[in-house]
Amino acid sequence: MAAARGMVTVAEARRRALKKVLAEQRDWAAVGGSEARLEIVLHPPTERAALADQGGAIEWVRTWQQADAADAALKVAWGGRQWSRVGAQSVPERCVLRGADAIAAFAGGSAGRDWRLLRNRAAVLRGEFSDRAASTAALAGAVRTQARTLQGLSEPDFATLIQVVAWLAEHPASGWRIRQLPIRGIDTKWLERHRSVVESLHAAVSGRLSLGLLDAPNLVRVRFLDPALRPGGLRDVVSPVDELAALDVAPNVVFVFENLETMFSMPDLPGAVVVHGSGYGVNRLALIPWIRHGRVVYWGDLDSDGFSILHVLRSGCDDVTSVLMDEDTLLAYRDLWVPEPKAAAGTYPTLTDEEQRALGRIRSEGDVRLEQERIDWRFALERLLTAAAVELGAATVRRHLLLNARLTERNL
Repeated sequence: MAAARGMVTVAEARRRALKKVLAEQRDWAAVGGSEARLEIVLHPPTERAALADQGGAIEWVRTWQQADAADAALKVAWGGRQWSRVGAQSVPERCVLRGADAIAAFAGGSAGRDWRLLRNRAAVLRGEFSDRAASTAALAGAVRTQARTLQGLSEPDFATLIQVVAWLAEHPASGWRIRQLPIRGIDTKWLERHRSVVESLHAAVSGRLSLGLLDAPNLVRVRFLDPALRPGGLRDVVSPVDELAALDVAPNVVFVFENLETMFSMPDLPGAVVVHGSGYGVNRLALIPWIRHGRVVYWGDLDSDGFSILHVLRSGCDDVTSVLMDEDTLLAYRDLWVPEPKAAAGTYPTLTDEEQRALGRIRSEGDVRLEQERIDWRFALERLLTAAAVELGAATVRRHLLLNARLTERNL
């Protein structure tokens, strides 16, 4: 009855609080969260609605009385009603929660615990680094950007993070390898797993982008689909970013895939290369001029991380088009969906309207994932070729589409 007549239940108010926590906790962590505020109009029933379902109306008022009495941080404003048939009544009109702690606690479940962890870790970072940070805004920005990572770190990893950032800030050009750092438990794999948060915090603290370390080569895998573009005749190359950046090549189109099997399945195409994106390592591709300024066709998993990676790629490269990352493709393969273990909760302004709809559908279905390799390859290749038709040339695309159609008929 309550939902039908617009009355906001305690459960609905908690859902709104949770939504606010998930949307804003990164900003709260960056600045402390004391100014956070949530006010909800409760839409109490009219006399007519109350008479239509007296039991529902009484229960609705009772649950708000209980919530008001149980939570000191929850401020419920009550208003009087003088109804002709029911008499004088006191009903809840609105509720207000002030401060991030109060909002997260009211949301219930794990929201309060997760927020407190993030809040405490942000406070530790401010305590450790505020005095030597390049600027307060820079440190706040790093906390905001890395909030999800900070929440997910184990206690030992968070303690190691503090030590690593502090040491790097004090030794700006050590020239050491990561294994040489005098920090217990640190090794190359640890930095590989946590490099993004280390670099972000280090830049905020020191004002420098370089960690001052001697790194292993930053490798990218590239498959040159056009024989004329192959360096030294090599088709499949795994090379450091700086060496790829120095190549004198100008492909017409660069395909970026997240799955190696799909890379290997691509046919030879004039003017084309295909690159392994390596998840969030896709940001490295912006360091390669012929990718950054070229025509890029991206195909990733249909999940929230896939769209987050697309946003990262598009933020660094001039011309990026996604393929097979739309709602129709998602729904066509519903039977192959799997749950996404930990969904990315961010917003991505570089996504197109079509991509935003697909991401919205993924989230509304409970954070599902359609993995790239589950999509029928012949269908996928047709879409990929069509997307790059202008760059590849009409004759090339027609030839491969015809071959693809013949293979499909042969397998029917």
